[in-house]
Formats: sequence, structure tokens, C-alpha cells
Amino acid sequence: MGREFIDTFERWADHYDRSVHGESPEYREVFRDYDLILDEVAKQAEGTVLEFGVGTGNLSAKLLNSGLTVFGVEPSEKMRSKAHDKLPDLKLYDGDFLDFPETDQPVDTIVSSYAFHHLTDEEKGAAITKYNRLLPVHGKIVFADTLFENDVAKRQLWRWASVHGFANLLKDLQTEYYSLVPDLDRMLRYRHFVPHFRQLNKFVWLIIAEKTEEL
Repeated sequence: MGREFIDTFERWADHYDRSVHGESPEYREVFRDYDLILDEVAKQAEGTVLEFGVGTGNLSAKLLNSGLTVFGVEPSEKMRSKAHDKLPDLKLYDGDFLDFPETDQPVDTIVSSYAFHHLTDEEKGAAITKYNRLLPVHGKIVFADTLFENDVAKRQLWRWASVHGFANLLKDLQTEYYSLVPDLDRMLRYRHFVPHFRQLNKFVWLIIAEKTEEL
């Protein structure tokens, strides 16, 4: 599950925080309003929260500052170390979206930022099935991630990256597993979640999906 990307995150850990705050012109639009995007995710979280793809702990910090109980899951050892340095009291575990330890409390909200695209569509479906079984009725998935509104929008963003000479970004957009909004909508509804999508910048969307019934 996305573990082919771990080496990238091991290398990225030392300068991740600079990257998300605009260090690289190539990825500046991807991370535009980064803190506000994390605020939007944190604002929607309730109760006990399970966070996937903790990275260096930026979203975790906002969740904890909101008084929530947070269990973090992160597959990169170096990212976990960075997060632990910032948030020594965070309950943080080695794992990923599909393979993660059980929490010692019932989970009310599952969150993630800039990470769900590391799963293929098949893996996304399997993960959402697990989350239905983990969450109570009215529990929520709250993700912020790059999505394409439709196939036309996808190709327009590819062209935008190409015109601006952003070769690395273009490669990412064409090779990682970014979903189309209608496809992710169907995945969630099929597994008894009612999703709502809101675009937050040129690339990133907020996905809020409430569980309506058990599978």
C-alpha cells in the first residue's frame, strides 16, 4: 500500500516543512494555503481521531490543539521521528492506510492530508471498506488531497504543469494515483458513506464523508 513511496518520504523528511510552506516554486500551487487546508480538516474532526500519513505532524498538532485524542499512523521512520520531536506526547504508530494497529479507543473520525493518492483505486476501495467497519454510524472520513474534478480538468492541469516547465510535478500528476472526483464519490457511496467535496486550491479538495450504515 503506497510503500513504494517510503524512500521518497525518507529523503523528504528534512525539508518537508519548508516545501509545504512554498520553498519550491514547482509545488507552490499544490501547497497554497497549506495551513488553512489543515485547519479545514481539523475543524471537521470530532471525538477520537485516527490520522493516516502523519508526516512531520503538522495536522496532528492542529488536532491536538483542538483538544482531540489523536492516534497517528505513518510508514516513514524518519517522518515519525520528526513528528515525535515536535509532538512527544502524540500516540504514533508504524503503519499505513490498510495495515495499521488497533487503537485502544473507538474511533470517531479518520483524517488525512496530502496522502490518500498513494493508494491505487483498488486499495482505496479496500481502505474505505475497513473504515466503514471501524467507524460508528455518523462517523466521518475527512481527507484533504489532490483530486481531478473530471478527465478534462485532469488534462488541463497536466497542460498547466507542462506550460510552466514543472517537469517533476507533471510526472507526479501522471504517475501517482490521483482520483477523479466522480470515481471517489462512487467508491464512498458504494461503501455507505455520503461524501461532500469542496475545492480548496488549484489541486487540493476537502472530502468529508459520513457513514450512514454498516456494510
